[in-house]
Amino acid sequence: MTVGAGIAVQEDGSLAALGATVLTEVRDNVLVTPAAGGGMLNGAFLGVRSAPAASRSVFPVGKLRDLRFMCTFRFKMWWMTQRMGSSGRDIPAETQFLIVEAADGAGDEQSAVYTVFLPILEGSFRAVLQGNENNELEICLESGDPAVESFEGTHLVFVGAGSDPFEVITNAVKAVERHLQTFSHREKKKMPDMLNWFGWCTWDAFYTDVTAEGVKEGLRSFEKGGTAPKFVIIDDGWQSVSMDPAGSAFVSDNAANFANRLYDIKENHKFQKNGRKGHREEDPANGLAHIVSEIKGKHELKYVYVWHAITGYWGGVRPGADGMEHYQSKMQYPVPSPGVQKNEPCEAFNSIADNGLGLVDPDKAFSFYNELHSYLASAGVDGVKVDVQNILEALGGGHGGRVRLSRKYQQALEASIAWNFHDNGIICCMSHNTDNLYSSKRNAVVRASDDFWPRDPASHTIHIASVAYNTVFLGEFMQPDWDMFHSVHPMAEYHAAARAVGGCAIYVSDKPGNHDFDLLRKLVLPDGSILRAKLPGRPTGDCLFSDPARDGKSILKIWNLNAHSGVIGAFNCQGAGWCREGKKNVIHDVQPGTITGAVRGRDVSRLLEVAGDGWNGDVVVYSHVAGEVTVLPKDAALPVTLKPREYEVFTVVPLKWLPNGASFAPIGLIGMFNSGGAVTEVRHGGDAGVEVKVRGAGTVGAYSSARPKRVAVDSEAVGFSYNDGSGLATFEVGVPERELYSWTVSIEY
Repeated sequence: MTVGAGIAVQEDGSLAALGATVLTEVRDNVLVTPAAGGGMLNGAFLGVRSAPAASRSVFPVGKLRDLRFMCTFRFKMWWMTQRMGSSGRDIPAETQFLIVEAADGAGDEQSAVYTVFLPILEGSFRAVLQGNENNELEICLESGDPAVESFEGTHLVFVGAGSDPFEVITNAVKAVERHLQTFSHREKKKMPDMLNWFGWCTWDAFYTDVTAEGVKEGLRSFEKGGTAPKFVIIDDGWQSVSMDPAGSAFVSDNAANFANRLYDIKENHKFQKNGRKGHREEDPANGLAHIVSEIKGKHELKYVYVWHAITGYWGGVRPGADGMEHYQSKMQYPVPSPGVQKNEPCEAFNSIADNGLGLVDPDKAFSFYNELHSYLASAGVDGVKVDVQNILEALGGGHGGRVRLSRKYQQALEASIAWNFHDNGIICCMSHNTDNLYSSKRNAVVRASDDFWPRDPASHTIHIASVAYNTVFLGEFMQPDWDMFHSVHPMAEYHAAARAVGGCAIYVSDKPGNHDFDLLRKLVLPDGSILRAKLPGRPTGDCLFSDPARDGKSILKIWNLNAHSGVIGAFNCQGAGWCREGKKNVIHDVQPGTITGAVRGRDVSRLLEVAGDGWNGDVVVYSHVAGEVTVLPKDAALPVTLKPREYEVFTVVPLKWLPNGASFAPIGLIGMFNSGGAVTEVRHGGDAGVEVKVRGAGTVGAYSSARPKRVAVDSEAVGFSYNDGSGLATFEVGVPERELYSWTVSIEY
């Protein structure tokens, strides 16, 4: 028997995790090596013995049959999505995360063992998982450089196990962090402050036709409605780019021309003061600085970010461009991984491959980033959205392989960000490969899924499911960004509710004049701040292995924590999914049915952390859409029914007993999607009552089993309403004069 810290290959050839059989018929050449150090007891590495040298190899491990799993895999060159199944053949190529549910043989409800498989990096090689027709789990190992063939092969996949799936995942990633020492867990990273404020991105408003005047017009439009962004992302369209004379243009609605290359680090004429096409403005004061200074001054913006690709632009940096010769850019033609090609041939990638990419010499990458970012910082820019990051994996030939090239660029990028943008101002985008994730020590925000596609009806339910399940894995590395959306759109409320529970940045991409301010006010406080939950939003434990997009019966529930409550978003995502044959989003059920489920207090996985001592498990649940208050005893269920594309948001508050015998739960600002995010402090003041601090403005709600005698806000008595049937007490708080101000509310009995 080969044993590794709770993970063992048994005498019968099965792989067991804490006594639960996970794989059978394990191959004889599979190695199990215990994880070392850090108190991680239930984890080990899988590898192989005596593997022949090759730049790409596939190793069968063992058979997976009749056990539920969820995995995230790269269905596109740039992005992951989820898949559920029960056998090895269901595991797609390019799987980067796999969790399997098994039983330890005890036969009771509490006997589930959750086993996580994390294919990792070893030297110059990257491992991923896939299944074959014999239901075998396979390790696919590749360097991305035909000249790089030699590998050790002993530490290819980390396996961790335990009884709490979220703890197992976190512990597994931290064990890999200790082993590789090339990346940092999300908890160690500095989060940029822009996450806490409402924002606007120019992409879906203008695409690459964005101009300085368009940015100003958009900000004026928001201000007219009283909900103004505090950060702006000037997306693709501000840079100096053009095609080579012999280039083949990529022409598509609402997309960039991927054949373009960067020929100057400064802005194009659209962002110059009195700019003219073909004229280069040499005075920095008349460049990007003039528009950044103006919009920050007139519109009280806190942060301005701009977009660029990790290689400068989609087609890279033009070799020999005037003033950019010192970057020593050379033409390269990217070569995709076979696994990526199997899942989805990509038009953007094919355009880049056909036209080639001007790759800055990896040894000059820091110089390139530092000169670009220092120019942006001098213009008042606070951060960057760095896109197209996965392209580096296809450029490893001649550079020691994909892992080495990606890491070199990531190290240069992070060093430049640290030097130029002191709030760690970066959003990583199109970066869902483990070459990047396992090489990121500082980057703290990552786009969570494929884009918000406003004109693709199939994409919206898919988007919400994908961001939630991808966050199970991505959220261990960075704070996932669930992308922009339109506030005026048939699915706007659905998207908004998801962002409210995601713990992510909240920003829209509205065209000027197209805003739903009533909807935005459910997300944004009068000072422009948002009620951001504390964690990356993830599916509840009972949803992890369900397929809420395809099985016709499951509700997707997403949980998160606030300072003194939990929040659950419930979504009917049925009816559409990614088609593995057609390689696109499709509506497979034009009339998906009404589905039912239930919400419980325990759905908020870490609610005990905010409940404090003496909590017996009872909760109060406030339903945002229904406007109803329900007291749920421990383990009791609240039924939920959702029609197609409907949602509900539940604020889940631990119920506490006061010395006077009354029970109490502060709900928060009940007009907001994430009501409980407004409650910043709770003090139980003996027989006199309760003191609660609340941020924002609007109607505050609290559950009380007894009618209060008095409610005061900042020591001044205010009128309140009390519903004897539901126990809901409500009162109003005004608009604070100071940013991020918390009202002190006293409730007396």
